[in-house]
Amino acid sequence: MYLPLRQEPDCMKLFTNEQIRAIDRYTIETEGVAPAELIERVAEGIVDEITARWRPTKPTIIFAGPGNNGADALATARLLVAEGFSPQVYLFNIGGNKLSADCSAARDHLLATVPGLDFHEVTTSFKPPELNSNYLIIDGLFGSGLREELQGGFKALVQYINEENATVVSIDLPSGMFSDWNPQLVNRNTIHATLTLAIQYPRICFFLPDNADLIGEWKVIDIGLSEKAAAQTPVEFCLIEKRDVHRRLRHRKEFASKADFGSAVLYAGSYGMMGAAVLAARGAMRAGVGKLTVTAPKCGYSILQTAVPEAMYRHNRGELNIVEIHPDRDFSAIAAGPGMGTNEMTVKALEDFLAAINQPVILDADALNCMALKPAMLNTIPVLSILTPHAGEFDRLFGPQPSAEARLRKAIEMAKYYNILIILKGRYTAIVRPDGKVCFNSSGCPAMATAGSGDVLTGVLLSMMAQGYPAELASIIAVYVHGLAGEMAQAEQGEYGVTAGDIADNIGRAIKEVMSK
Repeated sequence: MYLPLRQEPDCMKLFTNEQIRAIDRYTIETEGVAPAELIERVAEGIVDEITARWRPTKPTIIFAGPGNNGADALATARLLVAEGFSPQVYLFNIGGNKLSADCSAARDHLLATVPGLDFHEVTTSFKPPELNSNYLIIDGLFGSGLREELQGGFKALVQYINEENATVVSIDLPSGMFSDWNPQLVNRNTIHATLTLAIQYPRICFFLPDNADLIGEWKVIDIGLSEKAAAQTPVEFCLIEKRDVHRRLRHRKEFASKADFGSAVLYAGSYGMMGAAVLAARGAMRAGVGKLTVTAPKCGYSILQTAVPEAMYRHNRGELNIVEIHPDRDFSAIAAGPGMGTNEMTVKALEDFLAAINQPVILDADALNCMALKPAMLNTIPVLSILTPHAGEFDRLFGPQPSAEARLRKAIEMAKYYNILIILKGRYTAIVRPDGKVCFNSSGCPAMATAGSGDVLTGVLLSMMAQGYPAELASIIAVYVHGLAGEMAQAEQGEYGVTAGDIADNIGRAIKEVMSK
């Protein structure tokens, strides 16, 4: 049975579209904020972002849909004119009586206050304006309220905008996207935004790599929706930020000894892949484990003792590969996988180990690949163990997935079924809990896409587990610290020059940074 943390980190909540609508209604009905006021706040936030990035001389076209997303766009047009911009505005009111009440009011306010505006209300046929790469497009066609894929004229307009390679600012969401899940997105017609300005909250879809080219850069516009309603709304998704880790990392007592910070064992390495063992060990040591023992084949002795002299070395019977993995109950945390390979004897050793162990373990890299060769091992993984796959390892273990969204859904299903945690690595690494809840990690950068980065994460995770942090909390701390260390390495080496060793070297600095503020 899964028992969650008694005090879970108070991470930023990621609401579903329906939940955001409910919070919006609560703000209007209970806190007395008029819809027109919320629209004005949205427009003010959008204009602040636009004026900070572009001059009024920038040729600008605003496309407004018939709903409340269109109302936001029309209010934005009015405020942009006040800032010196001269936008062309196209309001789509197909059929002549399709506008929402808020959109109709925003149109009337715009036309009453901005005489001479280049304004076009499209009720029947539409000839698109000339576009090129110099244009700024404000996309206010459809936001999070979209219920079905774009068709007909709207589909054609989206295709036209995308073809012209203009700069596109989307309000709330790129038109054509859904707020939460976007199945088969590659087959749908969606605005490719340069900048997406989300209203009040980030959307779940922002954190999936499938959508990156559609969303572009994203920022959140705070319009003051009810904090009370948000606090009372339970969520399945959240975003880990620095403050969440800061409040959970423990300062060390003055008279502490190494015995207070755990004893960990790492099964890693094989002939030609001892670097993975070294990187994982360095990550563990920099993350503060009290004592680390690395169990590796005999060929790894001199490498490990030279590269990581702070770690204990315990040889395995195998000369070139790990051929035995002990259910070591003398250790407070156990990890297996980095650089182990998938030798037949290694696979058998992992199989015997999982059948004998009953404490949570960390399984990464080749431990996952070994399991993929014998999937029945999944049934013997101890409760609350942690699996740390990247996309390829996940698909080998659980079957090929057509998209990142499908992979995350599958991870949620598998975490529940096997009562384990799955750390699905990526730009926004997702920690998937056994109760189906997901924590996305906010730290990290493109420079971390380098061989060995995941091995360092395994070491940090092992260290946190050894120090007594519960599996969930250890995962949250480890992925954030690891991502922050990557950011620090990128600041020093640039996005091309970072190695996994650089990330390992910055783990201690990252922890210091988190704890200092």
